[in-house]
Amino acid sequence: MATKQNISVPTDVEVKQAPLSAKQQQWLEAAYAQVSEDRMREFCVEVVSLHSPTGFERDASEWMADQMKALGMDAFYQPMDDNSGNAVGYYRGTGDGPHMLLYAPIDTHLDIVEEYDLPWAGPEFREDMLPQGHIDEHGNVIGLGSNNPKGMVTAIWGALDAITRAGVPLKGTIVAGFAGGGMPVKAPPNSPTENAGLGSGVSYMLNHGVSADFGIISKPGYAVAWEEVGLCWFKVTVGRGYIGYAGRPHDVPEYKNTILEAAKVTLELEEWLQEYSKANTSGLCTPWGAVSVVRGGWPHKPSFPPAATELLMDVRVNPRSSTADVKEQFARAIEDIQARHPEMHLEWEMFGSYPGASTDPEHWVIQSAMRGWEHVEGQTHHARVGTSGQTDASAIRNLGVPMARVGQPAALNVPAEWVNGLGGMGVAHIPHLADVAKILIYAVIDSCMRTRAEVGLGEAAP
Repeated sequence: MATKQNISVPTDVEVKQAPLSAKQQQWLEAAYAQVSEDRMREFCVEVVSLHSPTGFERDASEWMADQMKALGMDAFYQPMDDNSGNAVGYYRGTGDGPHMLLYAPIDTHLDIVEEYDLPWAGPEFREDMLPQGHIDEHGNVIGLGSNNPKGMVTAIWGALDAITRAGVPLKGTIVAGFAGGGMPVKAPPNSPTENAGLGSGVSYMLNHGVSADFGIISKPGYAVAWEEVGLCWFKVTVGRGYIGYAGRPHDVPEYKNTILEAAKVTLELEEWLQEYSKANTSGLCTPWGAVSVVRGGWPHKPSFPPAATELLMDVRVNPRSSTADVKEQFARAIEDIQARHPEMHLEWEMFGSYPGASTDPEHWVIQSAMRGWEHVEGQTHHARVGTSGQTDASAIRNLGVPMARVGQPAALNVPAEWVNGLGGMGVAHIPHLADVAKILIYAVIDSCMRTRAEVGLGEAAP
């Protein structure tokens, strides 16, 4: 049984009003008038068509830097190695306001290499899995990551496009960041880099000269969030000894098949996850997990059951638990499974971890984002609960930058078979992304047309 972690924390907060001045309202309307679904749709098609799997984002990030330069921003490509890097851009104000980060990752979850991806991603690559952006009969953009993350890149670009076209005068500075390495993955086999994934790009960005007072990350989910989960990756090795043989009778005491034993362990871990999720629910987050990889034996030697079978799993971590605490909970789970199955030999290790993080929901940026949401929707904001998705927001918060998260609702007119598992990541409904752009614009004007003191910060250094 997992240790109880259900701490009483707010799951909904009152939105504090900070009315816009007449000047701010004037510029908000001017920027909203420049939001163009047509330009956003064309942009989304282009960015989807630039393949950017984790660890290989250079082309997309260089292109993104060029797009920001075309808007008149001070922008540059920030390399991490020969294949991977980030795009950073500044829309500078007079200097007496806050620096506000608008951020989205730019890497996608599939490499589109049959050797790596098939049949694990499906029997074939569907059109929503391919880095070939196109527009369907409903006006949606179809292609790999068109909704997530490329749709979120599009939403931020849409906000930047509108603000720069309108010429909004700011006191503060927009810091636009688009990083590689955002997916919860490791680099693929034979990759020239091992340091890719789990927030590697944005961590590099913030550790190498890019900074902000606070910011907003754009990721799916049509509400403002102030916290996300982290994760722990575990490997369980079932079995110890030597290989078996298919011709051996199954009713003799010496018969052992670690694949069968691993199946039992998988079911036990699935049951444990149900209890773990309940015990570790906290605030907006209900952490889940899954056994996602089973590895054992030789594809060219089906006559010989392997001496060991490995299970790899992801366990999500609520923002008020440490990865060390979750490691201890997992250790107890394995001990319990071992006690129930003394005939098995189990070994395990944690080979990856990424802590969750939270921002105080009373912080200016959370409140400003919620005010923007209410302005666009015309109704009271309510937070989404029960979330278990990992984003770069936790990495950014853990590096000292308070962050809000806001994104779009699920796309419309998505084939049912495309929704399974990943929720239609390859279908972008542009009107939804335009609404996100408007929320971002509101938060920028609400924040960066004020002084640092007005948003709860100290005065800028002389």
